[in-house]
Amino acid sequence: MVAIGLSAGAVARVRFALSGLWEVMAGVRVLRDPGRHAIHLPWAARVRPRLADAGLLDPEAGLLWRLVPAAPGYLPDFLTPPPAGLDPDLAEELATLRATRPEVVRAHLDLLPGPRPAVVAALYADPVAGLARLAAEIDAYWRLAVADDWPRIRAVLDAEVFHRARRMAEDGTAGLLNDLHELVRWEGDALLVSQRHCPAPDVPEGGGLVLVPSVFVWPSVLSIAAGDVSQLAYPARGVGTLWETPVRAPDALGAVLGRGRARLLAALDAPRSTTELARRTGLSPAGVSQHLTALRAAGLVVTRRQGRSLLSSRTAVAEALLGASA
Repeated sequence: MVAIGLSAGAVARVRFALSGLWEVMAGVRVLRDPGRHAIHLPWAARVRPRLADAGLLDPEAGLLWRLVPAAPGYLPDFLTPPPAGLDPDLAEELATLRATRPEVVRAHLDLLPGPRPAVVAALYADPVAGLARLAAEIDAYWRLAVADDWPRIRAVLDAEVFHRARRMAEDGTAGLLNDLHELVRWEGDALLVSQRHCPAPDVPEGGGLVLVPSVFVWPSVLSIAAGDVSQLAYPARGVGTLWETPVRAPDALGAVLGRGRARLLAALDAPRSTTELARRTGLSPAGVSQHLTALRAAGLVVTRRQGRSLLSSRTAVAEALLGASA
């Protein structure tokens, strides 16, 4: 059990952030033990050959592969510096990683069990050169394994942040933290995380806690201490639908309406919320909202409130268009 102390000042500084680096590190853990992350098996089967061909999964020469263990092994804290906000920029995160002080790198590497492989020993001996090599590997990994899927991943993460922000507005910080994951609960002035391999210290006054929704961290959570700010990476809602084949619309209809709007109409085989449509189509929630506005104006979609949700559905005109173009 890890207890992350949250003073009154720290609670006021709880914030959300998205991170490409977190998705890289958690994704490597998936590849190390795909059976533990069954939801991501379609992704793992698709990207593993590319990464292997690039030498990124080489147990002798792959620095990223050596540093990221299978769960529940220790993930060196310097690999995931606190992300800045909700608009992740991998280049900026890699610049922060490369700027990590050598003594910090060595201190975290000292926590790794067993003898150091040659590539890790080289990083320990020369952190500046080692971090440059690591950043290059991460960039290559991103291009081969994440970049093509990033729009649909980002849609899930954006929807998650929107949902959690609303939850915090309705139920406060306690309601938010106690609803993140079954391994996480807030009691008194501490956030308790049922993890044996996440040695996060108390968050000092003025530090805060960064909540990082992630798709690849599923099904568990990870807590990381970095300086005076702790991080909690947890699974985003909607991960279960992430690798579903995106809805396809008839090409003829896409040529008239645009592929995004045609895809939305095809996905509206039942009344659906903006968040669900974003997950099913791979479009961003903002993009879905813009397309729905245009489709409503054209009489192809109607939106009604059901409880706290706004659900959109096709009109008879839209049904006729889909039928004629199929």
